[in-house]
Amino acid sequence: MKLYISRLILGGLFLFTQFIAAQTLSKNQFKVKGNCEMCKTRIESAAKKAGAKTAVYSIDLQTLTFETDKASADDILKKVAEAGHDNEKFKAPDTTYEGLPGCCHYDRDAKPSQAETNHEHHAEATISTKKENEFYVRGNCASCKARIEKASKDAGANSAEWNAEKQMVTLNFDPSKTSSEKILKAIADAGHDNEKYKASDAVYNGLPGCCLYDREFTFGQPNPKVHYEEATKHEDHKDNETSSAKEDHSQHEKNIDGVVVTGSKAATALSKKEAGLVFNIDKKELLKAACCNLSESFETNATVDVSFSNAVTGTKQLKMLGLDQKYTSLTKEQLPEIRGLASAYGLNFIPGRWIESIQLTKGGSTVTNGYESITGQINTELLKNAKTPETSLNLFSDFNGRAEINITNVSPINDKWSQTFLLHGNGTFGNTDMNHDGFLDRPKGTQINAAYLLNYNDLEKSGFGSHFGINFIRDERTAGQIGFDKKLGQDKQPFYGVGIDISRFQVWNKTGYVFKGKPYQSIGWMNQYVYHQQDSFFGLRNYAGQQHTYYSNLIFESIIGNTNHKYKAGASFLYDGYKETYLLDDMRRNEIVPGIFAEYTLTGLKYTLVAGSRVDFHNLAGTQFTPRLNFKYDFTPQTILRLSAGRGFRTANVFAESQQYFASNRAINILPNGGNIYGLRPEIAWNYGASLQQEFKLFGRKSSIIADFFRTDFQDQVLVDLDRSPQQLTFYNLDGKSFANSFQTQWDFMPVKNLEVRLAYKYYDVQADYIGGRREVPFMAKHRGFVNLAYSTNKSDKGGFWSFDTTLNWVGKQRLPDTSTNPAEFQLPTYSESYAVLNAQISRNFNKKIRAYVGGENLTSYYQKNAIVDFKNPFGSYFDGGMVYAPIMKANFYLGLDVTF
Repeated sequence: MKLYISRLILGGLFLFTQFIAAQTLSKNQFKVKGNCEMCKTRIESAAKKAGAKTAVYSIDLQTLTFETDKASADDILKKVAEAGHDNEKFKAPDTTYEGLPGCCHYDRDAKPSQAETNHEHHAEATISTKKENEFYVRGNCASCKARIEKASKDAGANSAEWNAEKQMVTLNFDPSKTSSEKILKAIADAGHDNEKYKASDAVYNGLPGCCLYDREFTFGQPNPKVHYEEATKHEDHKDNETSSAKEDHSQHEKNIDGVVVTGSKAATALSKKEAGLVFNIDKKELLKAACCNLSESFETNATVDVSFSNAVTGTKQLKMLGLDQKYTSLTKEQLPEIRGLASAYGLNFIPGRWIESIQLTKGGSTVTNGYESITGQINTELLKNAKTPETSLNLFSDFNGRAEINITNVSPINDKWSQTFLLHGNGTFGNTDMNHDGFLDRPKGTQINAAYLLNYNDLEKSGFGSHFGINFIRDERTAGQIGFDKKLGQDKQPFYGVGIDISRFQVWNKTGYVFKGKPYQSIGWMNQYVYHQQDSFFGLRNYAGQQHTYYSNLIFESIIGNTNHKYKAGASFLYDGYKETYLLDDMRRNEIVPGIFAEYTLTGLKYTLVAGSRVDFHNLAGTQFTPRLNFKYDFTPQTILRLSAGRGFRTANVFAESQQYFASNRAINILPNGGNIYGLRPEIAWNYGASLQQEFKLFGRKSSIIADFFRTDFQDQVLVDLDRSPQQLTFYNLDGKSFANSFQTQWDFMPVKNLEVRLAYKYYDVQADYIGGRREVPFMAKHRGFVNLAYSTNKSDKGGFWSFDTTLNWVGKQRLPDTSTNPAEFQLPTYSESYAVLNAQISRNFNKKIRAYVGGENLTSYYQKNAIVDFKNPFGSYFDGGMVYAPIMKANFYLGLDVTF
C-alpha cells in the first residue's frame, strides 16, 4: 500500500512539473531565409539542436516559429545561421552557404523590411490581423491542405500554404499572370468554400468523408471539425523504403503535406503515394481471423489465395496472380525469408501475433530487394515500435486439439535503444480425421519459436540507426495414418507415416546513416545469415536437406538537383549452399550471386515514375539482367492509374518446392536439358500490369473501387507435370509458351456506420505448353468470388467494444491432373466441383488491455471427399495424397484471449 501511495505521489509531482515547464515556454517568430523542403528540415533541425522545444519553418512566409524554455532566441538563430541560413540577427558564413545544395541557394541580397525585422510587431500582426495575401478557406485535414494548395498552384500561384488552425491560405502570385479571384475560384471549384466563392454542392458532396468540413461556421472562427497535427510523425514502413536507415527510422522524415490526419487508418489500405500497387495490412486486419501464422494472415484479403496443398501433411500455400507462391518474393524485415528449403513449410514459421504489418505488392517490386520477384512481394515487419513498455499474452485453442501461446514484449531501453522479445509455442495433439479415411487431416507435433530484436536510433544527432535480430525455430510434425508410431521404423509397422523435423536459425542486421544536413541522402547495409535443416520421411521415401544462406545488400540513396529526382544505387551478394538427400541420391550445389543495381524516381505534380534495373552474375544461371518500371498518374486525387512492367528470374528447388506430392506413389523424374541446377535452366518471366483506382462517396461515406490486370509471360520455366502419368512426378524446362492472365476488381464501401464491406471478383487464365500439349495449369480456378463484412460497435469510456467479422470465399471449378490410366475407382474427374468456404469471428474488447474472441473456420463444412486416392492401400501403386483442390477438414471452432500488461 505504501509503495502504491509513493508511486501515486511521484506521478503527481511529475505531471505537475511537466505542467509548470509547459507554462514557462516562450514562443518566438523570426525571419529566416530558405527555399525548399530541404531548407525547412535543416532549419528546424538546427533550432531543435540549439535547444528549441518545437520549431516550424514556413517556406512561403520565410519565418521560423519556435518555443524555448532555457535557450535564448539569439543562441537558436546563431545555430540556424551556422547551418547555412541567413536570418534577421545573424548571417551564415559564406563557405557554409556555398556548400548548400543548389536548390537551397536562396537570394542573399533581399533585405527584410523594418516591419519584418521587428519580431514583436510581426508576431502581433500575424495573430491579430489578416494580411492582403491571406484568404479564408474552409477545410479539415491533410487531404484538404493538399487539394487547396494544388488548386492554387494550378490557377497560377507561385506558392500557397493553407493553415488548418487559422482556416487561411497564404498566396504568393504574379498579378500580371493571375489574380486572387481566379485562384479562389479554382479553390472553390475543387470543393472548398472561401471568403469570395462557395463550392458547388455536387463537388462538396464528392469529397472524401474526412474532408466534409462544417459549411456554417463563421470565417475567422475555429473549425469544429478540423483534425491535424503540425508535427513530425512516424509512419510505419513509409513508402516501403529499402534503405535500412529509412526502414527503421522513418520518423526522421517530415510528413509530405506537413499535416497529419489523426483519425484511425484502415486495417488494409492501398497506398496512394506508391507508384506500384502496394497494400498495407496492419494488426487490425490480422485480428479479424485466427491468424496463427503467416499462411492464415490473408484469409480476409482478396488479393492472395490460400489453399491446402497436401491431404497428408495439411500444409497451406499462397498463390498470387494465378501462380504458386514460389514466384512471389516473401521477405521479413525486407530480407529474403521463405525461399529455398523453407518453401514448403516456411509460412508456419512467422506467428501471426509477431506481425506488426504486412506490405503486399502486386506485380513488379523494386530492384533493390533482389531479382526473384516475378508476381510481386509480400514483406512482413515484426513488432518493434512502442513508446512505453508493453507486454502481450495470447492464448489460443481450437476444438480439434490445437493450442498455442504467444508472449511479446516491446520496450524502450532509453531514448536511443529499444528491444523486442518474441516467444511462440504451439502443439497439435488431437487425432483429427473428419472424412474417416484413417489418415490425420493435419499433422500432430510441436513448435518452439523465439526471437530477439534490438534497435538503435540516433538519427537526429549522429545520423546512425541500426536494427539487429536473431531467431531460432524447432518444429517437429508427424502425419499419416492414425496408429502410426514415429518411434518405430516405417518398415517395422503396417501404418503409413510422415515425419518432418525442422531446425532453423537466423541472425540479421541493418545499419544506416543519414548524412548531416542532407536528410535526403543515406546509406544502408543489410546482412543476414540463415541455417535451415530438414529431416523427413514420407512412408518409405526419405528426404533431407540442409541450407546455408548469406545475404548482403548495400544501398546508397540521394537526389539529383532536388527531391523530385531521387536515385538509389548499390550492390548485393547472395550465397546459397545446398545439400539434399533423396532416397539414395546425394545432391549438392553452391549458388554464388554478386549483383549491382540502380533505381531512379521522378516525381511530378500528377505522376510518379520509378525505373530500375539490376545485373546479377549467377555462377550457375549466368549473367541475368532485370529491369523494372512502375508508373503512377493521378487524374484527380480520387482517380489513379498505375502501369508496371518487369523481369525476374529464380532457380527452382524442385524437391523442396514439390513436397506436397511426396506423400504418394509418384516417382520423381527429371528430364535434364544441360542446365546447371538439377540439369535444368533457371526460370525467367516478364510481368506486365495495369490498374485503375477510383474513390467516391456512397451513403455519405468513402467508397473505392480498384480494378487491375496482370499478365505473366515465362521466357523459361521448370514445369511440374502431373499429367504424364499418375505414377510419375516429372520436371522439365518449358518448350513453348507459359502464361498467366489475372484480372481482379475489388469494391470497398461502408453502407452504415461501423460496417465495412469488401467485395471482390477474380478471373485467372493460366496455361502452359506441356509435353502432351497446351493445357490449363491444374488446381487453379478460373473464377473466384470474395465477400468480407466487418462490423464494430462504438467504444465505451473504457475502450471496450464488440467486433464481428465474416468472410465468404467462393472457388470455381479447377482442372485436375489426368488419372485416366488408373483403375476406374482411382480416377479423378477432369474438373473439380465449385465450392464456398465461410469463416466468422466475434471478439470482445473489454478495455484497452483485455480481448477475447471466438470463431469458426469452414462453417459451410465443405470438404474434399476423395482427398487421398486409394487411401486403403498407402503402399500401393495408386496411392496419392497430393490431389487436393479444397479443404480437407469440416467446420472447426476456436477461441482465444489477448491480455496486454
